[in-house]
Amino acid sequence: MRDPDNKKYIKLGVTIVAVIAVGLLLFFLLFRLPELSRYLAVVVGILTPFLYGAVIAYVLSPLCNRLEALLAKVPPLAEKKGLRSAAAILLSLVLAILVIWALVMLVIPQVWESIVAIANAIPGQLANANRWLHKVLEDQPQLQTLWDSVYSTAVNKFNEWMQTGLMPTVNTLITQITTQLAAFFSVLKNLFLGILISIYFLASRKLFAVQAKMVLYGVFPRRAAALIEDEVHYADKMFNGFLLGKLVDSAIIGVICFAFTSLMGFESAALISVVVGVTNIIPFFGPFIGAIPSALLLLLENPMHCLYFLIFIVILQQVDGNLIGPKILGNTTGLSSFWVLFSILLFGGLWGILGMIVGVPLFAVIYDIARRLIRFGLDKHGNADMLAEYDEENAPAGGSEEKK
Repeated sequence: MRDPDNKKYIKLGVTIVAVIAVGLLLFFLLFRLPELSRYLAVVVGILTPFLYGAVIAYVLSPLCNRLEALLAKVPPLAEKKGLRSAAAILLSLVLAILVIWALVMLVIPQVWESIVAIANAIPGQLANANRWLHKVLEDQPQLQTLWDSVYSTAVNKFNEWMQTGLMPTVNTLITQITTQLAAFFSVLKNLFLGILISIYFLASRKLFAVQAKMVLYGVFPRRAAALIEDEVHYADKMFNGFLLGKLVDSAIIGVICFAFTSLMGFESAALISVVVGVTNIIPFFGPFIGAIPSALLLLLENPMHCLYFLIFIVILQQVDGNLIGPKILGNTTGLSSFWVLFSILLFGGLWGILGMIVGVPLFAVIYDIARRLIRFGLDKHGNADMLAEYDEENAPAGGSEEKK
C-alpha cells in the first residue's frame, strides 16, 4: 500500500511545484512585459528578412508548382528534377518582379503628372468657382458682399502663408521625408534579403512540409495531429483561394476600369485604374476607398468626368459583386456577410490595411476552429440532434457552414 500512496503524493507534489512554477513565470512575464516587448521587437527586426522571404515564398509557391508541372512536360527537363525546380523558382521570381516593376513604372509617371496637373488646375478652378458663386448671389447683395469678403480674406491669408509660413513647413516636410527615406531604404534592404531567402524557402518547400509533418506527428497523438494537419490545410486553402482569387478579380476590375477611362478620354486613366484595381483587393470597403480619391481627382479636372466615373463605378461594382467575384471566388470562406464585415472592421482596426486584406480568411480559419470545437462539445454531451437541426436550417444557403 505504501508504493501507491507514495506515487500519489509524488504526483501531487510535482503538480503543486508545476503550478507554483507556472504562476511565478506568469508573474515575472506580467511585470517584465515592457522589457520583453523590447526584446521581442529586436528579435522581430532581426528576423524581418526571413518573414519577408516566407511571405514571398508562400505567395509564389502556387505559381512555382504550376510552372514546375508545366516544365515537367518539356523533354530536356522531364528527367532532371533539380534543374526543373530551379527553373520554376527563377521564372516565378522573374515574373513577379516584372509585374511589380511594370506597375511601378506605370503608376509613378501618372502620379507625378496628376500632382502637377492638380497644382496647375487648383488656382483656375478656385477662380472659376468664385466667379460662379458670385454670379449666383447677384440677387442677394448682402450674401454676395459677405462671400467676397470671406474669399478675399482667405486669398490674403493664403498668400501670407506662402510668403512667411511656407518655408518652415517645407523644412519640417524635408525632415520627415529624410526619416521616411531611411525607413524606406531599410525596407528595401529587408526586401532584397527576403527575395534571396525566399529562393531557399521555395527550393526547400517540400522538405519543410515533410519535416513539419514529422514534428507534428512526433509531438502530438495521431488523432490530434491529423486534426491539426487538416486545419492547416484548410487555412492554406482559405488564404491561397481567397487572396489569389481577389488578386485575379482585382486585375480584371483594373483592366475594365482602364478600358472605360481610356475610351472616355479621362486624364490619369492609368493611375485611376491602378488605384481602383489595387483597393478592390480589400473586401467590402475596397471599392469606396479607391473610388473616392479617384473621383476627387477627376472633379478637379472635369466635374462631368467625375459624374460619369461615379456612375461607372457603381455599375462596375454591381457586376463584380454579382458576376465576376462569385465566378472567381465562389463561396471560398463560407462566411456570411455579417461575419465578413465583422472581420474587416476587427482586423482592420488592429492592423490597418493589411488587416482588412487578411482579416476575412483569418477569421474564416478561427470560425472553422470554433465550429469544430462546438460540434465536438455538442456531440460529446449527447446533443447531436442540435447539429442535425442546424444543418437542416442552413442547407438552403449552400451548406457553406460544413466543410466537406
